[in-house]
Amino acid sequence: MSTDKENSSLSAKVIYDLTSFTHLDYPDHLSCIVWFSGCNMRCDYCYNKDIVFAKDGKYSYNDILDFLKTRVNLLEAVVISGGEASSYELAPFCSKIKELGFKIKLDTNGTNFVHIKELIELNLLDYVALDYKAPVAKFTQITHSNKFDEFSKTLDYLIKSNIKFEARTTLHAELLDANDINTIMADLQERGYKSPFYIQEFLDTGVNIAGLSAPKSKFDRTLLHDTLEVIFR
Repeated sequence: MSTDKENSSLSAKVIYDLTSFTHLDYPDHLSCIVWFSGCNMRCDYCYNKDIVFAKDGKYSYNDILDFLKTRVNLLEAVVISGGEASSYELAPFCSKIKELGFKIKLDTNGTNFVHIKELIELNLLDYVALDYKAPVAKFTQITHSNKFDEFSKTLDYLIKSNIKFEARTTLHAELLDANDINTIMADLQERGYKSPFYIQEFLDTGVNIAGLSAPKSKFDRTLLHDTLEVIFR
């Protein structure tokens, strides 16, 4: 069994792939994306199927750091994604990225509270995108995990912290309806979340964990409450 110490070794090949350039994934920043192998969820709509089920990666932390050294003053930030990157002990890697002068955004399902809290306390993150997968009543059905409590703990921590972060939900109209989205927004508001809530439309790539196709029915946006500012992507 791998350990945090083994996976944080800068020679460990735990990175599935690298997207060398994006202007979409970190608001207002030219970035690259580092895709970590493996995930502790099996979300029905997930189209990163190969990454989720990967046991190891093509690249080591050092490989990515060598790439980043060639992008100083060309890129502004590094997006750490997956899979679920927070499954790994990321502090040594993120420290090296910061030494090179890059901002760091973490995409996460929020289920590894200890690791996320460590990164924030060490001032190693600049932005967090937290996936609110489903309301508690549908969380296990959609994610095939029993980790709502862990997610909830991270959400509360992020709201109370000073870190810039967004909450977002992937929408497939046959998995989540307007009542589900309204339930999520009401929960966010009750916890004290005041930023825009992002809804990401399901992307039909032809490959996803549950073999879903595009929903046959169109989601009725007029049924959404005005609890929060909602931005569709």
